[in-house]
Amino acid sequence: MKAETGIFATFDQLLRAGTVADSLTLRRSLLTLVICGGIYGATMGSFGVDHGPRLLQMLFSALKVPLLVGATFALSLPTYFVVSTLIGLRDDLAESIRALLATQAVLAILLASFAPFTLLWYVSSSNYSAALLFNAAMFGLASLCAQRVLARLFRPLVARDPRHRMMLTVWLVTFTFVGIQMGWLLRPFVGNPDDPTTFFRQEAWGNAYEALVQLASRVLAF
Repeated sequence: MKAETGIFATFDQLLRAGTVADSLTLRRSLLTLVICGGIYGATMGSFGVDHGPRLLQMLFSALKVPLLVGATFALSLPTYFVVSTLIGLRDDLAESIRALLATQAVLAILLASFAPFTLLWYVSSSNYSAALLFNAAMFGLASLCAQRVLARLFRPLVARDPRHRMMLTVWLVTFTFVGIQMGWLLRPFVGNPDDPTTFFRQEAWGNAYEALVQLASRVLAF
């Protein structure tokens, strides 16, 4: 019975609700993000266990996945706030931000649910570049599914004022752009088992989009 009033009830409410209740705000959404994001992060960091224990990399990745989602949300929010204010939707800001925050928690739940597929990939392939692309695909798929929930949560806002549909586009473009670059800065999440385990790469700065093209080229060439 405890699960009905605890964290599992929060998961269920986030996945099924058509609106965001005031009670489903910062604390519960952040708790969901930390727990579920940490689960998928630890899974990401488990690549290459045949080379030896990966506990430190799993810990680092478990910390960094919630950090990635949370930092991307925080950095994307000022743009949403300014544009929303400029076009006259400031009165709906609190409700829209609750919907956006709940969507980040849903994204983390989806990632955690994909963890078994990532583990299956790891035991099926020892290709590090392919593992990176697979995890990128899992993040992409989770993001697409989360947008379905976001669209549902925004339905009352769009019905009230169609301009909220434009704000959804603004958010998705901003969040995707910031998220890809933030993921690059916070790497490694998977961690090459042939390299020393570190929280950040020494050569952290760079262009994430150029690196993705090069990574895809290496995998296709392989």
